[in-house]
Amino acid sequence: MTDFVAHEVSDHVATVTIQRPDKLNALNPQVIAQLDRCFAALAEDPAVRCAIFTGEGRAFIAGADIGTMQPMTAAEARRFSATGHAFAASLEALPFPVIAAVNGFCLGGGLELAMACDFIYASEKAKLGQPEVSLGVIPGFGGTQRLTRRVGAAMARELCYTGAMIDAGEALRIGLVNRVTAPEALLGEARATAETIAKQAPLAVGAAKRVILRGEGMALTEANELETQAFGGLFGSEDQRQGMTAFLAKEKTTFQGR
Repeated sequence: MTDFVAHEVSDHVATVTIQRPDKLNALNPQVIAQLDRCFAALAEDPAVRCAIFTGEGRAFIAGADIGTMQPMTAAEARRFSATGHAFAASLEALPFPVIAAVNGFCLGGGLELAMACDFIYASEKAKLGQPEVSLGVIPGFGGTQRLTRRVGAAMARELCYTGAMIDAGEALRIGLVNRVTAPEALLGEARATAETIAKQAPLAVGAAKRVILRGEGMALTEANELETQAFGGLFGSEDQRQGMTAFLAKEKTTFQGR
């Protein structure tokens, strides 16, 4: 079996790269399964505190593999969509933050997976969009929902109904991406942010991620109660004691994740 996904871990930061450049890293069931296994393994690795997700060549992910999708029956298409939804949900729920480093085309399923990451850094050469209507379908890996949550319903409707492809500057303007960089600086900037995150208290970063994710669908009072419980739950941890003691002593500390 061909390996389409590579990863490495150094200084508490994992880098996951899709390596299918001849197909612009297009998604098929095999690629999704390999990504799922890779990230699931990283989730169990206590050394990993942040991850960067990127693609090799001219694309982050140019979408789903149309050659694979074209002959699908309705039942097969629903299963493929469910597989994509399940992976996007697991990516979103990882215990550490994930930065999508979008180096080129980020379309269809590629944008859907990027939006399941905590934030998106994009190269100036990046092109982003949900072009599915030009193929006779709609986004199938959560695009109609995550895009709406990121940029608002009006802009999500425009992008989904027109199939328009936007550049990195426009994506930054509408709040779809967090930062735009020169192409040669993309991975370096993503790495710098990931290393900054990795130096923080891992239990606290993980708690913040969980509360933000779960709180999105709650009423404010319920979400605030969720925050209160998570806040209190961190007291008594080694990281909390160590962090506050170091602050009062005007010293630096290295968090252990305990």
